[in-house]
Amino acid sequence: MQIILIFVFRLDGFFIFFFLKYIKGDGVRVAAFDATNTTFARRQHIVKVLKEAGIRSKKIFIESICDSTNILEDNIRKVKLNTPDYRGVDPEKAVDDFKMRRANYEKVYEPLSDQDGSYIKIINSKQYIVNGIRGYLPLKIVHFVMNLHTLSRTFYLTRHGQSEYNLLGKIGGDSGLTPAGTEYARRLAQFAKEQICTKDGSERPCRLWTSTLRRTKETSQFIDHSKFEHTWDNGEKQEWIQLRRQERRNLDELYAGTCDGMTYKEIEQVFPDEFARRQEDKLAYRYPRGESYMDVTLRLEPLAQEMERTREPVLIVGHQGILRIIYAYFMGLDRKEAPYVSIPLNNVIELTPHAYGCHEKRYCLMMKEEMLNDGQDEPVTSMPVKGHQSRVSDGGSVLAENMVFSETDPIMNAPSC
Repeated sequence: MQIILIFVFRLDGFFIFFFLKYIKGDGVRVAAFDATNTTFARRQHIVKVLKEAGIRSKKIFIESICDSTNILEDNIRKVKLNTPDYRGVDPEKAVDDFKMRRANYEKVYEPLSDQDGSYIKIINSKQYIVNGIRGYLPLKIVHFVMNLHTLSRTFYLTRHGQSEYNLLGKIGGDSGLTPAGTEYARRLAQFAKEQICTKDGSERPCRLWTSTLRRTKETSQFIDHSKFEHTWDNGEKQEWIQLRRQERRNLDELYAGTCDGMTYKEIEQVFPDEFARRQEDKLAYRYPRGESYMDVTLRLEPLAQEMERTREPVLIVGHQGILRIIYAYFMGLDRKEAPYVSIPLNNVIELTPHAYGCHEKRYCLMMKEEMLNDGQDEPVTSMPVKGHQSRVSDGGSVLAENMVFSETDPIMNAPSC
C-alpha cells in the first residue's frame, strides 16, 4: 500500500525522480509533501502527474485553517522565524513579511471540497473534518494528525538505576536496584523536583511513565507527588497529582526469550549461531521465543502517538533498548541506527522537538567513579559505534553537562538486551 499526504507539491524533474523511486519501492510507503496547493486546478494537476506516472496510491489532502490571531502570532514567531527564509532577518520585519505572503495566498486560495476527494481539515488545531477516508492505514494517519498540536513540549528520558542483573552481567530479568542504583533514584527525584517540575519559579504539571518492571519502579520511588490545582488552556480547573506514576507495559525492555537471565558470554557459548546472527543484524534479530528491535518498534507506536498528543513535560524511566527507539524517532535517525544509540546509565536526556528538528540536552547525575563495574560488556559490534552517538536531525542540537566518560564505556553504557 502507498499513501500520499499532500500539503504542497513542487513538480520539478529532480523531485519527481526521487519521489517515484521511493513510492514504487516494496512494502508500505507513506509520502508527505509540504507546500501551498492553493487552487483546485493545481491540486488536480498533482493527481494527473501521479496518474500518468502509474502511481495508484491513495491520496489524502490535508488543509490547516487558522483564523485565531493568537495561534497565528505564536506560530509565526516560534516556527516561521526559524526557517531558512528568515535566518538573520529582523524579527519584526520577518513577521510583517510572512503576514504579507499569507495575505497574497488568501487572494487566490480555494478551500478543499468534496471534488478534491479524500481530505482532512484542521481548524485552529482543535476541530477536524475528515472526508472520504477509508482503510486501516489511512485511518491511523487520521488518528496521528488529530493528536498533533502546536504547543512546545519536552521529554526527559532516563534508564533505570543500576540493577542487580547489571552487576552480574545478565540481560533481561526483573531484578531490583543495587545500592548505586538506589542512590541514582534519589538524585533523579531531586532533579525532577528542581529541573522538570519547576519553570520560571513556579510549579508546572508533569507526567511520569515507567515500565512494569521492578527496576524502573524502584528508580522512581523517591519522586515527590505533590498536589495542586491547575487551570488548563480551555479554562477547566483540576487537582493535579504531580508526576503520578503510570506503568506502561509497552515500555518493558526488549524480551530476550530463552536468553533471558544469561550473560553475553553464556549466549555465545550456548547459542553460538544466535550470537552470530545478532551481531550481523541487530535491528531485525529476534531472540529465540523473544523479541527484536523491529517488534519493539511496533509496540511503541501507540506510545509515540501519545507523546505527540501530550502537552505536559514527560519523564520516562525506561530501559536502554526502548529508549533507543524513542530517541531515534524524535531525533529523526534511520531505524538501522537505533540499536546503536548511546543511552548511558545515570543520565537524563532532555528532548525538545520543534518544527525543524529536535534539541537535545544531557545531564549526568552520577559519575562512573561512584559505581561498581556491572560486568555486562556488550559484544563490540553491539555497542554504540563511532558516528551514532552524537548525530542529530537537521535543526537539532546537543548540549551535555558533566559527561566526562567515554561514549563506549561498558559501565556507563551497560546494555540490557
